[in-house]
Amino acid sequence: MAGPLDGVRILDCTTVVLGPWAAQQLGDLGADVIKIEPPEGDTTRVLGPARNPGMSAFYLGCNRSKRSIVLDLKQEAGRAALFKLAETADVLMHNYRPGPAKRLGVEYEAFEKINPRLVYLATYGYRAAGPMGAKAAYDDIIQAGSGLAALQTVVAGQPRFLPTIVADKTSSNGVVSALLAALFARERTGKGQSVEVPMYETLVSFVMVEHLYGETFEPALDTAGYKRVLNKERRPYPSKDGYFALLPYTDGHWREFCTLVGREDLAQDERFQGMANRLKNVEQYYATLAGLCAERTNAEWVELLKNSNVPHGPVNTLDDLFVDPQLEATGFWKHVDHPTEGKLRMTDIPPRFSKTKPEITRLQPRLGEHSVEVLQEAGFTQGEIDAMLKSGATRTAP
Repeated sequence: MAGPLDGVRILDCTTVVLGPWAAQQLGDLGADVIKIEPPEGDTTRVLGPARNPGMSAFYLGCNRSKRSIVLDLKQEAGRAALFKLAETADVLMHNYRPGPAKRLGVEYEAFEKINPRLVYLATYGYRAAGPMGAKAAYDDIIQAGSGLAALQTVVAGQPRFLPTIVADKTSSNGVVSALLAALFARERTGKGQSVEVPMYETLVSFVMVEHLYGETFEPALDTAGYKRVLNKERRPYPSKDGYFALLPYTDGHWREFCTLVGREDLAQDERFQGMANRLKNVEQYYATLAGLCAERTNAEWVELLKNSNVPHGPVNTLDDLFVDPQLEATGFWKHVDHPTEGKLRMTDIPPRFSKTKPEITRLQPRLGEHSVEVLQEAGFTQGEIDAMLKSGATRTAP
């Protein structure tokens, strides 16, 4: 059977990571994703190592399972082509802020008139209704504003960004879930709608799942911030030959762990009896784990805990992931022959379906590779396409 989104057509006008990675996930799930790029292409096409111009590693990581068409939306012909494509599309997604979207004439109301079933999704920095709604935002700015950077003060002594674009990618997953919900609602009602996915509000929600803490209650019962994770000792512990991750979390884990390491006395220690007490005495708890971890090598820890229920694991580097036994056993790393970029490695599609199996439907397209193909499908004549090529409203891959 085809992927679960087979038959869904998505017009993806987004750039960088937030939108493109969401669209890639939807393409992997079977949707026909048409990546609509400006004449200069997505900015990620020039970021990172590349074998050919416009096909950098960063771009390749976010843009498989798509077709690429160039439309210059600053030209009337480009906008007209977008509206024609939208007549038969299921989804249009973009990351223009409200002001630029209005100047381009691509607000929801314009598309609703031609296709009431269209799900129109806009994703950008802040909810449009707020005072920051017109501001540009990137991952660093959202990490800072959402409280995430300040949380790093616990371990770094100053606000720091996580060394991954967590704001973009978390919001990207928010785009996927919002679109799927809107498509489901359309199946129930027959009507499309406008959907807004803001990075800032998405990340604040993400951060405050555990960190709302005492401020959950009014009046507050404690300060904000989950005490177990706001602790500099929450970290992989040094072992005899490296670092190892240990977390006997539940009461059952703790009792089993104490028995395995021959420290039944710790299981009877009042400070550590019950999860509430371990949280209350979390610094001593972590210090105890650190001391115990230092007594064995990583291999000895793996051997001791391999048949237990105690959560544990290695501290992998990026390079370690390429030979990780779990990832190798499940076929996570995919090796493909790209028609222009040669041999490539890429990640698998994480979820597995028993019947509607997702698959990588297309390898990453060159800029404008499918412009003529997509325009022909939309009913444009060759003469109209030639005129658009001549004016620069579209272009094809070299």
